[in-house]
Amino acid sequence: MAWNKEYGSLVLIFIGGGFARGKRLRSCSESSFAGRGSDAAECPAKDLSSQRNRNRRQTREKSIEIKHEEIPGYMPAMTMPFDVRDTNELAGLQPGDSVSFRMLVTDTEGWIDQIRKLAAPATNVIPTNSPLRLVREVDPLSVGDPLPDYHFTNQFGQALSTARFKGNALAITFLFTRCPFPNFCPLMANHFAEAQQKLLTMPNAPTNWQLLTISFEPDFDKPAILKAYAERYKYDPAHSNFATGALIDITALAEQVGLTFWHDETGNISHNLRTVVVDASGRLRKVFSGNQWSTSELVQEMVNAAGPVH
Repeated sequence: MAWNKEYGSLVLIFIGGGFARGKRLRSCSESSFAGRGSDAAECPAKDLSSQRNRNRRQTREKSIEIKHEEIPGYMPAMTMPFDVRDTNELAGLQPGDSVSFRMLVTDTEGWIDQIRKLAAPATNVIPTNSPLRLVREVDPLSVGDPLPDYHFTNQFGQALSTARFKGNALAITFLFTRCPFPNFCPLMANHFAEAQQKLLTMPNAPTNWQLLTISFEPDFDKPAILKAYAERYKYDPAHSNFATGALIDITALAEQVGLTFWHDETGNISHNLRTVVVDASGRLRKVFSGNQWSTSELVQEMVNAAGPVH
């Protein structure tokens, strides 16, 4: 990890190996510097683990989903897609292939490069949702459907019901606070922080809007943890809530909007991303999948969802 004085960019570099969805991770043992958007400098590597990981899914256009082991001091083991800037590096990879690669992380971005297929047995074992958890049978929500009433607990330890937001435009996103990768949970938190600032400073903006961030790691993300996390992103408690609750309720709402999360065989969390907007009448207006959306898009949806300016 190094602070680049010239570019003002915090950069982490890991070099690793595993399966085309996997790797053995190594970390730079000396400082290295790179500007935002520039090539990262090479650095000596220290082997952090010999455990191999597995590829679970077919590669996608500009990303590949990798089941990786723990990066000590940075990120727990999990399954997640990584952005790839040179898609030629994905050519010939199949689910289950063992790969080596380099991971680069700035304060706002993360991606991998130098992807190499390794001579290791392929496996297509899919992580299971273990340990087992109770789930409620729910139907997926479509645009125009009313949002059911769910009960949570906010960062102050106060009871929170989604029904109380009726009359407000409501944006909901999901994360867990121990997720460090900048393209995932921190990006959702940053997007909500930026949307909050834009809505608070926009001329003639509506005032009937709320942002709700729900953790899907309730065993760890207790109210005090969520409060500290919210304060890192300079949230306004008049408009923003960070919530935890019963896992069965979190899972039910998540499934209704297309969010999936699971614990793999090592107990670590893997997940996708969903952010939704509910209008002032309490009906689903918009579903943002993944992380390829902007705060400007979210703000416009919120303004439209709020109805006439209050």
